[in-house]
Amino acid sequence: MLSYYDIDDILLGEEPISVVFQIGANGVGLLDPGSETNNVEKSAKVDLPFWLAHELFLRQAVSINVPSCYSLKTRKEIQADAACVDLRFRSPYFYELGCKLLPLVADKSIGPFLRYTFTSRYKEILCKSHSITGATPKFSSKLTKEESLLLEAARSSMVAFKKWRVGGSRLEKASILGRKRKPTMPTQPSGP
Repeated sequence: MLSYYDIDDILLGEEPISVVFQIGANGVGLLDPGSETNNVEKSAKVDLPFWLAHELFLRQAVSINVPSCYSLKTRKEIQADAACVDLRFRSPYFYELGCKLLPLVADKSIGPFLRYTFTSRYKEILCKSHSITGATPKFSSKLTKEESLLLEAARSSMVAFKKWRVGGSRLEKASILGRKRKPTMPTQPSGP
């Protein structure tokens, strides 16, 4: 599920997810801040970190609700103008969390929604990456973690392309070709 050594996976695992307990649970009352006892009642709605919600879901103890960052309101905003929506505010790991939630929730329209969102924002990211002035801090602050990595990769490839295009040595001589060989005397064929 989550990579133990990847900081982004650790932070993704800490994203709060709303769950509904399918069974009562004793001794875990501090999971529910509204609980006066040390128990969580059946049908109690609680926000848990994703890693815990996932494990409890696998044990059929909870059902996972679709997070608000994938709500109908967000979908309409993205359909209106995807590039203007601040996805980082909604969830810094918007795409990755959506992909991990897809098999866990009943709403299967999250997959096509993620694809639509990514493809519409992808065009804008590539356009902004072609000019140094295009990607303003205001634009960059709206990008998710995955989109920020994409923007940096596009910028670095554009810089490399411009460097190549401007000139310089297009072909580099291999280091082995720089060594000189010892001259050899041509052998004369023996006479008739």
